[in-house]
Parts: sequence; structure tokens; C-alpha cells
Amino acid sequence: MKLSTKGRYAVMAMVDLARHAQVKPVSLSDIATRQEISLSYLEQLFARLRRAGLVKSVRGPGGGYRLARGSADTRVSEIILAVDEPISATRCTEMGATGCRADRSKCLTHDLWEELGNQIHLFLSSVTLLDVLERKLAPRFLEAPAAANAAANTESSMAAAS
Repeated sequence: MKLSTKGRYAVMAMVDLARHAQVKPVSLSDIATRQEISLSYLEQLFARLRRAGLVKSVRGPGGGYRLARGSADTRVSEIILAVDEPISATRCTEMGATGCRADRSKCLTHDLWEELGNQIHLFLSSVTLLDVLERKLAPRFLEAPAAANAAANTESSMAAAS
């Protein structure tokens, strides 16, 4: 699965906004310069972020954008969904009650990729802008693989013993 520039740039811009909008509103041209993103592209993204209620615009001299909520209350998944970036690892379109193949069956790996998409969404839903700003991602999420490896080693030892 590949996240498009729309989702990545929206998150980058929102992290920049969270960092710099504490004193005064931030202009999109400042974000564009710091993050090396096209200003016209940012304008499109921020229109969607504003409609989703994630940012507020401030008009007039010294105007720009502010976060609508605090950085600890803004989740990365909300940003990505606001710019219409699907969080999906399947190649399938919305299945509904039928399968994703021409014969209305599920492809063999559909459940695998669907669950991967669910896990990505869960992860991005657990991360806030503040987490990204404070670089609090790695320690929290590196513990899970270690626990999974320990459980796998225990299962292997038990299987070998029987």
C-alpha cells in the first residue's frame, strides 16, 4: 500500500501548523516554503481540512490558519480521511454483500489486505499531532513486535516439545 502525496502532504502541513501556530496564525505560503510543498496544492488541501473542521482560517493582515483543536486532540487518521485519502490495502472496491471478483467471490488474499488496512487505520487513529511533534512514536510501537516475537518463540518451543 502506498499513501499518496495528498495524505502525506496534509499530515506534514498539519504538523508544521501545530508547531508554528501557537503564537499567531500561520500563512500557507510559510508552510509551503518550510515543507517544500506547492502553495496551490496546499490551498486545495486546506480547503478540505477546513471543511472537515480540523483547521480555522483567520482573515485579514496577519491572518492564516490555526488548528481547530489542540494538537493532542487531532489524530493523523482524521487528517488523511479529510483529504479523501482511503486507508485501504486491498485492490478491491467496496464489496458490500458480494465479493470483489467478477464471479462475486473474494480474492484469496482479500481478508489479509483488508485486515492490514484495518491495522493501519488503528495505528493512525492512535497517533496525534502532538505525538509526531514530540517524536513519541517509536518507543510506544516497538514494544509490540518484541512481544509478538516472544509469543511466537513460545509457540515454536511448545510445538517442538510435543
